[in-house]
Amino acid sequence: MNLFANIRAVVINALNEMTKDGTLPEGLDLSNVTVEPPRDALHGDMATNAAMVLAKPAGAKPRDLAEALAAKLREEPRVTSAEVAGPGFLNLRLDASVWGDVARAALAAGPDFGRADLGRGLKVNVEYVSANPTGPMHVGHTRGAIFGDALSSLLDFAGYDVTREYYINDGGAQVDVLARSAYERYREACGLEPEIREGLYPGDYLIPVGQALKDKYGDSLLEKGEQFWLEDIREFATEAMMEMIRGDLASLGVKMDVFYSEKSLYGTGQIEAALKRLEDMGLIYEGVLEPPKGKLPEDWEEREQTLFKSTQFGDDVDRPVKKSDGSWTYFAPDIAYHWTKVERGYDMLIDVFGADHGGYVKRMKAAVAALSDRRVPLDIKLIQLVKLFKNGEPFKMSKRAGTFVTLRDVVEQAGADVTRFHMLTRKNDAALDFDFDKVLEQSKDNPVFYVQYAHARVCSVMRKAAEAGWDLNDAKLSQADIMLEDAAQATLARKIAEWPRLVEIAARANEPHRVAFFLYELASDLHSLWNRGNDKPELRFFQEGDEAATTSRIALARATAVVISAGLGILGVTPAEEMR
Repeated sequence: MNLFANIRAVVINALNEMTKDGTLPEGLDLSNVTVEPPRDALHGDMATNAAMVLAKPAGAKPRDLAEALAAKLREEPRVTSAEVAGPGFLNLRLDASVWGDVARAALAAGPDFGRADLGRGLKVNVEYVSANPTGPMHVGHTRGAIFGDALSSLLDFAGYDVTREYYINDGGAQVDVLARSAYERYREACGLEPEIREGLYPGDYLIPVGQALKDKYGDSLLEKGEQFWLEDIREFATEAMMEMIRGDLASLGVKMDVFYSEKSLYGTGQIEAALKRLEDMGLIYEGVLEPPKGKLPEDWEEREQTLFKSTQFGDDVDRPVKKSDGSWTYFAPDIAYHWTKVERGYDMLIDVFGADHGGYVKRMKAAVAALSDRRVPLDIKLIQLVKLFKNGEPFKMSKRAGTFVTLRDVVEQAGADVTRFHMLTRKNDAALDFDFDKVLEQSKDNPVFYVQYAHARVCSVMRKAAEAGWDLNDAKLSQADIMLEDAAQATLARKIAEWPRLVEIAARANEPHRVAFFLYELASDLHSLWNRGNDKPELRFFQEGDEAATTSRIALARATAVVISAGLGILGVTPAEEMR
């Protein structure tokens, strides 16, 4: 039950009636008419911009149009007042029974309350993490993994058919470096001193790989040249790293639907086919790029390359797809990979990249626009850096990884639920501080604790009711007469009503952090009501001898928990039933 959508339908119906009676001209575009919470709750329950957006095309004064619309809306039983404000905004107040209806709807729908059909089953591919398979995942991957996973869940909740995908970057030179690094650990397992020279991966995580290689090959590779073992060890080590990465993701509760190998694009004609499609469209040519702006690199030289006309699709410059020596650029297999997504029938693509990939956004969007004839939109979300602190100091690197703090380090210190929630307390393109002390403290300043505590408080009420012999399951509570006798109760009920609208807004913007913000606000409203009960006994959830009041208040509290649980589910966080 999306109350805001329902009241918007009432507004649209009133506008249609005004068209029929000649107050408005035919053919007005009503798509920009909105109904939303007012900026100031003192102004009403909802506000509509209808008069403001329609006045000019209707040839009317905004306030005159607002007054006419207000007269129509006052005929709606659920609308108790419609008042014009400012230049032509219209503030609405709704009958108190409406908010009780929403709470009952939440109880009746349970975990599905707020689910939307916004996506209408459209197929969406969300590619995230996609870390090089050269070692354990680091804290930067952690934030990207959580963001991508929560976004996928949000889109699923909003009615999209979502595929979670990991692109394995196993086709470049970095996997050769991995193989050479693993070979040194193999030599170590054979009793020799490893030569971890500059450019190799130094982390201890490759020691077990070296031992596994010894178990498989014995010492048969020691006297052989690289040309004899590089390919086999590359494949062996890559799979070992992917197994480690899958374990890292599992520790966060992240499970991919598809792992797509970059290497599978090479030697199969897929890169050539994608570029041939662009060539047939007249978008591939041989040319010389302009020198980079600013100071020229010392090794800069003009050279002819194979270029993609990405400027025709909004990019700043055309992009090389083949080097002057005939080898592919990094961009070429990425074009082919995204072409496979288009070919697999996705209606929308989302890539989650690290902040260091900002320069890749325009060229990748240009490629997808070209390959899909602008039919398939690509949204690229950049994930900013995470700064780790503990005891007031920057958290040091992991010895096991060699050069960085691992995902496992973070999860072992803070736990998966805390890590997931806190990583979503900032928008993806804003830097985030992760202080191990603060994310574990039990206070209002810690969002994850505050939300979990609200859910746990409701669970304690339900346990107390059961101990007292009350049969208060959700089905029974959904039939309760929910009475809102105090401002704190009304505020909580109104916030519950915002949940379906929030889901749609967050899904349209691909912004799961909005869910975390909403849950904090909802929890705050629940805690405020709870604290009001401490001061005013007549507002407590249990009212001795008054079954109707008790059932009403418990129903409102339980509806709040239903929404918190659904929101935490989207974020991948387990709702707490009690706090210790």
